[in-house]
Amino acid sequence: MDIAVDRLPQELQVVLLDDASFGSEAPQGAREPHRHDYHELIWARRGDGEHSIDGERFAVVPGTVTLIGRGQIHVFERARRLSGAVVRFGPEMQHEGPGWLVGGRGSRTVPVPPSEVPALESTIAMLAAETARPRDAHGLDVQRHLLSVLLLWVERWYDATRTERRDPDDTDVQLYRRFDGVLERDFARHHDAAWYAEALAVPAAQLSRSLSQVTGRTTKQLITDRVMLEAARLLRFTDLNVGEIAFRAGFEDQLYFSRAFKRHYGEAPTSYREQYLG
Repeated sequence: MDIAVDRLPQELQVVLLDDASFGSEAPQGAREPHRHDYHELIWARRGDGEHSIDGERFAVVPGTVTLIGRGQIHVFERARRLSGAVVRFGPEMQHEGPGWLVGGRGSRTVPVPPSEVPALESTIAMLAAETARPRDAHGLDVQRHLLSVLLLWVERWYDATRTERRDPDDTDVQLYRRFDGVLERDFARHHDAAWYAEALAVPAAQLSRSLSQVTGRTTKQLITDRVMLEAARLLRFTDLNVGEIAFRAGFEDQLYFSRAFKRHYGEAPTSYREQYLG
């Protein structure tokens, strides 16, 4: 039996939780494990429980944010009196901010400093209000900027914990972060894995090995993911034609771009655009 895939009905979804129960604590019982077609941020203000991410169990810890990346398999085994929020968003919604946070294996659970909780909850509330508004010309941009603020705060809090302890994979994680910064700057100009290894001054085999250790993806796959993500964003959020989008994504040949996009997303650029505009 295939694993069920959870898909978002919109670009971004915010669910506010107040004494919620999931899994074995819920009247309807536990869900089957499901694969995310989106990234997910879970803010746990209070409550207790346990969830499974890619088969590994993690405690629900009050006062933390947990990040789960697209493609990962998640289920709440149990949760009792859980209050906080769940923010779900597609990769196209990441306007700015640390993409590496949702690119790794497993998950990242980051403690939120108590003094920062009011700002976190206020921003989540604003994001929820924006998603509930009738769509206008500014709505998506506001949502993407608020989401960027949340992710940048989580990166700041994550960095603060690193001054106190180092995870076993810290060296690989830091190389991944450096790679992600260079990729974000140069993905449209350079599609070659060897170029990124040279830019980071590490052997190509070492770079690919470290990236695979952290993300499960090779250097070339991560480059392709970023290039195609940009193309998907431009198809969804602009009225540029396919030729212009191909050029901005770093392709000189529109036909070659269209074939590469179809291999990656399973449909041609025009069909992809029509699906989301529809």
